[in-house]
Amino acid sequence: MNKHISNVARRRMVSAAGSAAVLGTAAGSSLLTGCATGNQAPAVSQRKLGRVLVVGGGFGGATAAKYLKKWGGDAIDVVLVERERAFVSCPLSNLVLGGSRKIEDLTVSYDGLRRAGVLTLNDEVESINIAKRTVEFRKLATQGFDRIVVAPGVDFNFGAIQGLDAEAQKRILHAWKAGPQTVELRRQLEAMPDGGVFVLSIPKAPYRCPPGPYERVCQVASYFKAAKPRSKIIVLDANPDIQSKKGLFLAAWNGQYAGMIEYRANSQVTEVEAKTLTAITELGDKVRANVLNVVPPHGAGALAHKAGLVNANKLWCMVDWVTMESTAAPGIHVLGDAVLAAPAMPKSGHMANQHGKTAAAAIVELLNGRAPQPITMANTCYSFVDASNVVHVASVHRYDADKKTMLPVEGAGGLSTAANPLEGVYANAWARNIWDDMLS
Repeated sequence: MNKHISNVARRRMVSAAGSAAVLGTAAGSSLLTGCATGNQAPAVSQRKLGRVLVVGGGFGGATAAKYLKKWGGDAIDVVLVERERAFVSCPLSNLVLGGSRKIEDLTVSYDGLRRAGVLTLNDEVESINIAKRTVEFRKLATQGFDRIVVAPGVDFNFGAIQGLDAEAQKRILHAWKAGPQTVELRRQLEAMPDGGVFVLSIPKAPYRCPPGPYERVCQVASYFKAAKPRSKIIVLDANPDIQSKKGLFLAAWNGQYAGMIEYRANSQVTEVEAKTLTAITELGDKVRANVLNVVPPHGAGALAHKAGLVNANKLWCMVDWVTMESTAAPGIHVLGDAVLAAPAMPKSGHMANQHGKTAAAAIVELLNGRAPQPITMANTCYSFVDASNVVHVASVHRYDADKKTMLPVEGAGGLSTAANPLEGVYANAWARNIWDDMLS
């Protein structure tokens, strides 16, 4: 066997998401596989190659840390720094609002990464000196690294919505990062009277998880149908149309949730009145709610801005798609939702997982003095229209050397024909598998 990981083995490992990506329908599904887990595990170098820091333990960062250690072995020291003590999955978190899941069901510890040899620390990065590749932490002493991987996720532009100050945010939640706000939004829905109104404000794309808001509408509608059947949902979408799985979501809204949901396109919320829970659109429409759920516009996480990694529209980070290396900072790799997405590439947990494997493979090659090779990425996004019936969209993305970006592969991927419970089985298996792929 080759002393180091081969390009073929690396491509096979990265092309899988750590789980089977369902590309067909329930009636005739096919599986995108390619994870070389047994007979092609790479041999590792016996000499020290370097020290790598991964900042952020989400879908991208945790995956990168795990696979850097898996593929680098003792030759690469891998340090993961994460401010939270456990991982909480955003995918499936809408089910907490629907009532079929608890937040504990979506929570996974970082102990598996520790057992795998990743030095996993509960801390926060204050600043990164790009020129020196040194990092200042909140608790730890400043340290240097050979390579740094930054997976900062997204932050929200609350200032884009007048009145959504710190005090207003206590009542008007986004719940777009799974955790305490998810639990609190569920509590607000439970406290709402039957016959009340839930208002959801969706920001202009790009935002994290394109189908996520429309799945949220389904989950809230499912809860209302069972517990508060006279209640209504108003969707204020800043976009001109539903951004993902339009026909499939409309089938649910006009079918099992008929009469419960009012969808308003081109309705960007620019102001809120916290006292009356009123959303005000740019056209001056005032929409009053019993529960007001405002998802503000997105941008790369604050650390990306502080480190000088944001170089696209003052919002996102541009990368070399072969290595995930920042085009603004050599030696710094950026993953996940903070990246300016390639054409038709969603900001999703599955895609961040692919970014993490791409960066890990590239860093192993670079530390060995070899040139990384382009890698094909795949994505699957599942959406629950109720507690058990699910729809999906899947895609495959390949590097285009001329355009220096990832492009969707024509004819690859797929879309459900209708919501069905078999895909609910697939979706739950996807979650378990990808969490295992990242964190154990």
